[in-house]
Amino acid sequence: VQLQASGGGLVQAGGSLRLSCAASGRTFSSYAIGWFRQAPGKERTFVGRINWSGGSTDYADSVKDRFTLSRDNAKNTVYLQMSSLKPEDTAVYYCAARGAFSGGTYAVPATYNYWGQGTQVTVSS
Repeated sequence: VQLQASGGGLVQAGGSLRLSCAASGRTFSSYAIGWFRQAPGKERTFVGRINWSGGSTDYADSVKDRFTLSRDNAKNTVYLQMSSLKPEDTAVYYCAARGAFSGGTYAVPATYNYWGQGTQVTVSS
């Protein structure tokens, strides 16, 4: 599966953005999708993940109650709605896919098989 992340941009603190992760391939619903972010000079960290059906989501503590994941399998797209953005949310955001029943913790980047190219999110204070 090929992934393409989009929707990033420059926003003021307190604002909102919606990122999209569009996938190619007919088996999109077979994959769980994770979002990660990487700030300059820092490691890639877990943001959230959504299971294959959209019925289960998990979030990093730092974004819980501010970010919301959803997916539309008919459109092969996962959405990351980001609200109440903070300057510390500034990073390149990546979406990634792993099999619906893959083992290992979903918060670890190495457990994902496919990655999108990333989209820059910049939050100004």
